[in-house]
Amino acid sequence: MRKFEKISFEQFKRDISSDLELYNSYNLPKRSTKGSAGYDFESIVDFTLKPGEIKKIPLGIKASMNSDEVLFLIVRSSMGFKYNVRMCNQVGVIDSDYYNNLENEGHMFIKLENHGDKDYEVKKGDKIVQGIFVKYLTVDNEKEINTIRTSGIGSTSKEENL
Repeated sequence: MRKFEKISFEQFKRDISSDLELYNSYNLPKRSTKGSAGYDFESIVDFTLKPGEIKKIPLGIKASMNSDEVLFLIVRSSMGFKYNVRMCNQVGVIDSDYYNNLENEGHMFIKLENHGDKDYEVKKGDKIVQGIFVKYLTVDNEKEINTIRTSGIGSTSKEENL
């Protein structure tokens, strides 16, 4: 089943804030139009990104999907085109087994960099990234993989073989 959820309030307190009102006030990603491929993620906090600055931004969201799917996180076109703001890794790849991992519940973050020459202001509720679910294929002659994800970002090279 494909769906977005808020991270638990306990995880929210660890990663963002102990403000219950803030936790209850932000929205799950949604598509803006019937023909939109991407689900818009809104910023859950106000922030300013100065020219040349890089910031790690928590999304407060985790995503469940089928095992043969991936969620791509891509900066909104207008941010790059109009303001020269982009994601540091260009495209975030969220694997299906990232959901509810033991380290951070599958809490997604983005890292933005301002390549422009003006401050980039973001208010709570502004759309900052879009997520697109995609089915993927694997090779037919692949050996069985028994590795299980137990951690969060950047953990696939550290997982245990069970």
